[in-house]
Amino acid sequence: MGKSVIREELFGLQDMKYRDFQKKLIPTVNPESVIGVRTPELRKLAKQLAKMRQQESGSAGQGPCTADVETFLKQLPHEYFDENQLHAFIISEDKNFERCVADVEAFLPYVDNWATCDQMSPKVFKKNRERLLLHVKNWLESEQTYTVRFAIGMLMEHFLGDDYDPEYPELVAKVRSEEYYVNMMIAWYFATALAKQYDAVIPYLEEQKLDVWTHNKTIQKARESYRITTDQKEYLKTLKRK
Repeated sequence: MGKSVIREELFGLQDMKYRDFQKKLIPTVNPESVIGVRTPELRKLAKQLAKMRQQESGSAGQGPCTADVETFLKQLPHEYFDENQLHAFIISEDKNFERCVADVEAFLPYVDNWATCDQMSPKVFKKNRERLLLHVKNWLESEQTYTVRFAIGMLMEHFLGDDYDPEYPELVAKVRSEEYYVNMMIAWYFATALAKQYDAVIPYLEEQKLDVWTHNKTIQKARESYRITTDQKEYLKTLKRK
């Protein structure tokens, strides 16, 4: 019951022009699975459903109730891309770390595109970095493309600031994959790391610790960043590999 009620809500928010535009952005997703709900509308609905879940209340009526939310989160895989997006946003609103991690781990095997992977960013992780790190290390060992991509994304989001440790870029540099969406995230990670921890991270390029494609993509993305100085960009240019 839960999935059908929530799906009805999604179709009620459908924007056909946005659907046609969005199909072109996510090539790994079946175009027929895209409903076409704009991200702000998805986030708004997710907040309502997450709040309902946090309060563990909600009565049956015209809209979804708490039981519908729980059913929706457990009935995997979803049929529609927008359901995956909504799922990611609901998880991201959870304030209970243990439940949030459990939900993330249950959902990650079904994530099949970069958008859902990258837009899933649980707020509760920020205050639980030490516990999060143990899970990140496990996710990095996964054979699933978007589980690894998500792990690298979490290292980029939460561990390049005050909690930075030289161990973290080492973990990312050790990842070897044939998957474009993993290697692109590695490049994104190192480009961001150069902006935040330049002196500590530049040796990864100087010593050629990344594969050639990821190495050059890192340089490209870093040179496009406004957070990298002109002198740094000129030096990075000299490190390009053939």
